Amino acid sequence: MNRFYIITNSEKDRGLKTTGEIHDYLKARGCQCVVREYQGQEELPEGTHFKYTDASWIPEGTECILVLGGDGTMIQAARDTVDRKIPLLGINLGTLGFLAEIERSGIPDALDSLLLDNYTIEPRMLLEGQVCREDGEPVKNIALNDIVVNRAGALRIIDYEISVNGEFLNRYSADGIIVSTPTGSTGYSLSAGGPIVSPMASMIVVTPVCPHTLTARSIVLSGGDRVRVHIGSGRRNEREEAFVTFDGDVLVPVNTGDYVDIRRSEKTVSILKISRISFLEVLRNKMRAN
Repeated sequence: MNRFYIITNSEKDRGLKTTGEIHDYLKARGCQCVVREYQGQEELPEGTHFKYTDASWIPEGTECILVLGGDGTMIQAARDTVDRKIPLLGINLGTLGFLAEIERSGIPDALDSLLLDNYTIEPRMLLEGQVCREDGEPVKNIALNDIVVNRAGALRIIDYEISVNGEFLNRYSADGIIVSTPTGSTGYSLSAGGPIVSPMASMIVVTPVCPHTLTARSIVLSGGDRVRVHIGSGRRNEREEAFVTFDGDVLVPVNTGDYVDIRRSEKTVSILKISRISFLEVLRNKMRAN
């Protein structure tokens, strides 16, 4: 491949030093390379529905999107560009990276591998959620990592009712509910006590956040299952406010009586893999680093 598009989180790459080095490296080898710098959401036009790049800005024929930042940058870039179906390679400028595979020291070798077509592509599943509200229009969005329902306002628990394929599963009294993909199992779900799932698996993980019980556990479901999270009342049957987030970015306010339907999306994200290091080895190294 020789046609590249670079998405850079300039908060991670101050002065675009690393971005410039990659751009110059590729141009010196006869490649086409376009850089899109992220300056901040506040500088984007009102009504913008992307965070890092408008997919229409990516030139036709682009073969690879290089994403400089951390896992958060990678997730948002994937959401922005999912409809273009262009594989992404993450370059980690943050701390703990599972999606952003390449560290600074490995950039030249990784670029050479791309130029020689020495790579593999991993398709990652996405979740699609539709928020249904009594006093508002339904809101639909996708997530590479997770869809989270969490309380808003005062620090008190809410009852969440979980149904799978139309059948009641369980009721949690908790701060919130995380519904994650295998990719997202190493994110918020993990910090809430959820299991780590191989990123190539087809599964949905449901994890309660700070459940008010000693027996609550994460539940791993088939990738083909449909999950409904119904927002119940608080203590003394009070009407409560909560919100639904998609990958920690898009936020939708909800109330008692509202619900979100979650299923596997028909869309996927393609992640480029350069190294032959297995997910288990990456996981082992990350755990050792901590």
